[in-house]
Amino acid sequence: MLPIVKGLIEGERRSLSRAISIVDNDEPDSKIILRQIFDKTGNAKTIGFTGSGGAGKSSIIGKLVPELQAMGYKMAILAVDPTSPITGGAILGDRVRMQRVMEDEKLFMRSMGSRGAAGGISNSVRNVIRVLDVAGYDLILVESVGAGQLEIEISKIVNLTAVVFTPNTGDNVQAIKAGLSEIGDLYIINKGDLEGATTLFNSVLDLIGNTEKKPTVVKVSAKTGKGIKELAYIIDKLLKAGKMHYKEKEKKMIEAELRDMVLNMIDEKVSYMLTSNKKYYHFIDKLISKKTDPYHAARQLADDIFHDMLR
Repeated sequence: MLPIVKGLIEGERRSLSRAISIVDNDEPDSKIILRQIFDKTGNAKTIGFTGSGGAGKSSIIGKLVPELQAMGYKMAILAVDPTSPITGGAILGDRVRMQRVMEDEKLFMRSMGSRGAAGGISNSVRNVIRVLDVAGYDLILVESVGAGQLEIEISKIVNLTAVVFTPNTGDNVQAIKAGLSEIGDLYIINKGDLEGATTLFNSVLDLIGNTEKKPTVVKVSAKTGKGIKELAYIIDKLLKAGKMHYKEKEKKMIEAELRDMVLNMIDEKVSYMLTSNKKYYHFIDKLISKKTDPYHAARQLADDIFHDMLR
């Protein structure tokens, strides 16, 4: 067993931070760490917070933490931020609105870059959750970036999905119809003290409340704290009520992960074969000179690559 894995199991924060960095950066030891901890995972419960930018996800999480800690949860937060196209790092890592909870020594918080993954979900988030799980954190909150319809991706990696709306944005009903209605276990109307919050609450309830999934819809105000304690109790109740469904959900999550990993490996292999193929650059020249069309060029190259892969 690697020393860092031993430290991780014993709850050393330095080992935890280093293990997360190794896994997040896909360093050489990452696969060894994951192999050695995998059979010890599956204890933590995860909640994903999604919704448009400015909906108040960070503020809600900041207010929820002490309430859920009081219920006995040992908590960690993963904030998945947009990735800077220049530095490759997360560009919203300061999380100013979470400053108070960030100073809580019992809480572990990490900001990660989405690195262009679908829905703002980093390819490494699943494995970072496993690292936190082995370190003893039994409730992990994942906040994803506001990326519109692609935000549905978060539901593939968490046990419970919370969708946050606010009356400040005018496209909430359209967003609901666009796909977010299919993923939420919990819908939170934030800024409930503002004009339009009740109308939005009723709209969400009408559009989503009677669907087959029958999700819970609540109205809160992260600014005033109204409804936060009730929201914490609802989350606790949903987590406990969902225990019987976790195995089924875990199977779907593993299936999605394995599919993504296989497709990523194929994509990497195909990309390498494509750029190594002399015909690739030949077809680029032909396209520039208008001697062929993109569809024909792509079909020819794809046939060549598949032929080479099957040899």
